[in-house]
Amino acid sequence: MPIDPAVAIGADLGTTTFRWDASDVLLYHLAIGAGSRDGDHLDPGALRYTLDDEALQVLPSFGVVAPSFHETDPPPLDLPGCDIDLAQVVHGSQTIEVTGPLPTEGAATLHTSITDVWDKGKAAVIWQEGVARADGGEELWRVRSSIFVRGEGGFGGDRGTSEPTEVPDRGPDLRTSYRVAPQQALLYRLCGDRNPLHASPAFAEAAGFPEPILHGLCSWGIVLRELTDGLLDGDAGRVAGFTARFAGVVLLGDTIEVCGWHEDDRIVATAVVRGGERDGSPVLADCVLTTA
Repeated sequence: MPIDPAVAIGADLGTTTFRWDASDVLLYHLAIGAGSRDGDHLDPGALRYTLDDEALQVLPSFGVVAPSFHETDPPPLDLPGCDIDLAQVVHGSQTIEVTGPLPTEGAATLHTSITDVWDKGKAAVIWQEGVARADGGEELWRVRSSIFVRGEGGFGGDRGTSEPTEVPDRGPDLRTSYRVAPQQALLYRLCGDRNPLHASPAFAEAAGFPEPILHGLCSWGIVLRELTDGLLDGDAGRVAGFTARFAGVVLLGDTIEVCGWHEDDRIVATAVVRGGERDGSPVLADCVLTTA
């Protein structure tokens, strides 16, 4: 049986101890498009992502990649009770919640477990949750993510629940766009995700894609950065959390259009491909930024 929920759910995935410094933060920010617009090299606001001085800040999404930032092997899938093929896996959703602004350098330990396995019929959804703590034991951030495994459903498990995020019935408070660079995925893979789906044309074709696709977490980081810059004055410290479901594929060269709406202490957002034959194709859904 490829997936056995009785074994998987509640399985302890162990702990990872890791460190990061300003160079890691700078590379991550560059990989999600910071500093790419004309004039960003002179803009004090943009330089808060890309210059290692006293004004350097850390976008909270960095916490998702920090534990594996220096990995050079493709991400392992040796999950208890889950015998699955990497080529059939796509990222389903991602959430991060931070307890405060992340430091530009530090050390932490991440403890992760499998919390749920859903049976969607033609696919399975596997949920993981992790908590990162500093050396002194205080919580720094909490992550929750899911992977979508094609062809591994039908094992008779729980279908799970879904609560769609409603977009306000009015014009957005922000409408902006970002054009994905041809080398975006190659740059982002230096942040610890060497899945060949994002670099190898042959691997991508075997997985059913016309060409290598952008990492879902890269799109996720791009959208968070655009929302932070456009609606929070570029202040990463005002971000308390960010969650979204990966709703579609982004190809290199695509333009991602981001719309955001202020709604009490959160920002509701959408992200779609804009232009070309795939105009309007979804990128992220159920996208919510909570503010500090």
